[in-house]
Amino acid sequence: MARLSGKAGVMYDATAVAAIDGIKSWTLDYTYDALESTGFDSSAHRAYIPGLDGWRGSFEGYKEAAPETIGTEINVELKESATATQKFTGAAIITGLHANTPVDGVVTYGYDFQGTGALVIPTT
Repeated sequence: MARLSGKAGVMYDATAVAAIDGIKSWTLDYTYDALESTGFDSSAHRAYIPGLDGWRGSFEGYKEAAPETIGTEINVELKESATATQKFTGAAIITGLHANTPVDGVVTYGYDFQGTGALVIPTT
């Protein structure tokens, strides 16, 4: 598979049916719990079983409008490229806002989000 340039990435608020303007990067952490199930019958080796999955992330960009509201649930599309199938989708709650106003730079906003429910993984 060819490598991808992030230049076509998008943070899309599917609830508002629009890309969030000014976004320049996003990150996503998708994890799965491994629950320890070690018993006396484990032959002195730790044993694990699958638990729950979860996802969270962040996005940042330039101030283009009023900040997103903390505590708001949005449906996100995290696009990796212009290819329609290269996106992660799911519902998330905005949990943090980080404003940055440097004297010698552009005002930026950063956000944290917590996924709620299933995360749909890209197919290609």
